[in-house]
Amino acid sequence: MASITEKLNALKQAGTYRILPINEGPCDAVIKLNGKEVINLSSNNYLGFANHPRLKQAAKAAVDKYGVGAGAVRTIVGNMDIHELLDQTLAEFKHEPAALAFQSGFACNAGVIQAITGEKDLIISDEWNHASIIDGVRLSKASRAVYRHSDMDDLERILKEKRHQYEEVLIITDGVFSMDGDIANLPKIVELAKKYQAQTYVDDAHGSGVLGTSGRGTVDHFGLHGQVDYIIGTLSKAIGVVGGYVCCSKEARDYLLHLGRPLLFSTSLLPSAAAAIIEAVHMLEESDEYTKKLWENARYFKSELVKAGFDIGHSQTPITPIMVGDEAKTMAFSRELLKRGVFVSGIVFPTVPKGKGRIRCMVSTLHDIPLLKKAVDVLTMTAKEMGII
Repeated sequence: MASITEKLNALKQAGTYRILPINEGPCDAVIKLNGKEVINLSSNNYLGFANHPRLKQAAKAAVDKYGVGAGAVRTIVGNMDIHELLDQTLAEFKHEPAALAFQSGFACNAGVIQAITGEKDLIISDEWNHASIIDGVRLSKASRAVYRHSDMDDLERILKEKRHQYEEVLIITDGVFSMDGDIANLPKIVELAKKYQAQTYVDDAHGSGVLGTSGRGTVDHFGLHGQVDYIIGTLSKAIGVVGGYVCCSKEARDYLLHLGRPLLFSTSLLPSAAAAIIEAVHMLEESDEYTKKLWENARYFKSELVKAGFDIGHSQTPITPIMVGDEAKTMAFSRELLKRGVFVSGIVFPTVPKGKGRIRCMVSTLHDIPLLKKAVDVLTMTAKEMGII
């Protein structure tokens, strides 16, 4: 273990070593972290569903009916009627022909990309795509190319140069980029895909439940239903539970049930999770109050940060980075904020490029204006003392 110890020491010397905080209760706007109450600005629980009474009741009822686990993979006896209902519910909500739920968003990308591409194909991926996409691409036998972040000219350059060399080409992008909060230029990507006869694949983990009518996501936001081949989403962020899913054609769904390795070799999603997810989707269909409150809070928070002099990058969504730059200073900023009652996680290399350290603030429907004002005051005072603003 000497080499591991050496690598850990290097992290400590660089100031990027972290001790995981321990949350002692539900994921809320104010949480008890390491025994201390702090304002939580680091959760993906956008809509406050993770501890919502309706979701908890649905999960409890499912435990009573189905037990605590599915007992097998979906291709044996782990395919319960509630899993089929979940797939149907997601497809109807997203206005797509079919959907298939996976055990996590990461498992979804790892399973789908390798299944739908082969050695005669090409994958073209945005350089800032999520780590699960990068790993999914690595699992594929397809050739790969990377285009500069949201640079449509660079994407078309690659298509012009390489499209004729391959049977199928798959363009992959995040819908909302998780570190900067910007939105992919999906209309142009779809346009180029049609022009060069390529397929499109959008990971909408941070768009689902946030963008579009009732949180239907980036595809709905741009009015592109039926024009994106594969739409990926998570069920652990705005939905508040766990899991991932792909929306696609009915034929692609059937194919993935035979070739999606996480479905073939890992036990199905918990039935209690499936029930809670279905309830969350029903809540989104019933009312847009959750997404409206989220955006009201996000707009207020962003405007106050800008007034205070913070650099929040190019964020277009509730994901709000505060750019710091230096990795050690970023982590020191995060630690000092925690001491003062605000938890914001530091994001440094390799999650983001070197020299691009930032703290990433995540507001939710659970926050109110007084709480956000208090957080901004602490952020501002601390940043001035540390020379960040």
